[in-house]
Amino acid sequence: MVIFALSIPYGMKSRKSNGEINGEKANEMTFWEHLTELRSRLIRILLSVLVFSVIAFIYSRFIFDKIILAPKSSDFITYRWLCSLGRLLHVDSLCLPKMNLEIVNLNLSGQFMTDMYISIFAGIILATPYIFWQAWKFIKPALYEKEQRYARSAVFIMSGLFFLGVLFSYYFMVPWTLNFLGTYQVSDMVDNRIALNSYISTVVSVILSVGVVFELPVVVYVLAKIGIMSSSFLRKNRKYAFVIVLIVAAIITPPDVFSQIIVTMPLWLLYEVSILVAKRVEPKELTAESEEV
Repeated sequence: MVIFALSIPYGMKSRKSNGEINGEKANEMTFWEHLTELRSRLIRILLSVLVFSVIAFIYSRFIFDKIILAPKSSDFITYRWLCSLGRLLHVDSLCLPKMNLEIVNLNLSGQFMTDMYISIFAGIILATPYIFWQAWKFIKPALYEKEQRYARSAVFIMSGLFFLGVLFSYYFMVPWTLNFLGTYQVSDMVDNRIALNSYISTVVSVILSVGVVFELPVVVYVLAKIGIMSSSFLRKNRKYAFVIVLIVAAIITPPDVFSQIIVTMPLWLLYEVSILVAKRVEPKELTAESEEV
């Protein structure tokens, strides 16, 4: 993101040379001036992450007890909701096996370092809207007024999609992942006792990865806008994308149709939305070609 943001204002000279930006004569900045501006934005981002991380560290006991460690217990809200849905639909497999993972710490400084790690992780998530806002402020001078109107809403859209992905992963992907991995046994003679760092890394990686995946429509928008990706390409590879989504859903969910649908539908909906976004913003020539295809 930083490299992309840096390249846009720096390329402003060739794009808007002797032109106007928002009705005023373009102020061409040197490369070092761009670096100074970038440094200023990065410092503000780091300070915002630091502030939110300190707040998260103060309330770390609540974050661990009520949020991070909550999905490991069988009375987590997702398990109760799925079991209620299973009884309503007469699908017993939606009631996932009882799971109370035993989390152990194996390192002397393990709990303290985990506390610091989660605080920083929470600080990054909470500061996400501000991070997007600072990136927008950095690339804003390189955009025309019309482009600014479109890009201004991107900050809210990207933040909303990211938080939506985080919530979806926390309430659906994380519980199913923990239930599958936590109850899997190669033999009844081997008990599962999960190391603290292993549990934390699994939860964090799932949440972050799904949060990033939910930015797919925005990524497709940018690629379609510059002509790298088209709606015809996405339609052509729709079946491969569907197979990949099904494989992911089948791995982390029980072997029944309803569980796979719950995970598959939001991810597949993102792909379909991305096709509509690409069709809307791609050049007219590509749109006509995709319709012919």
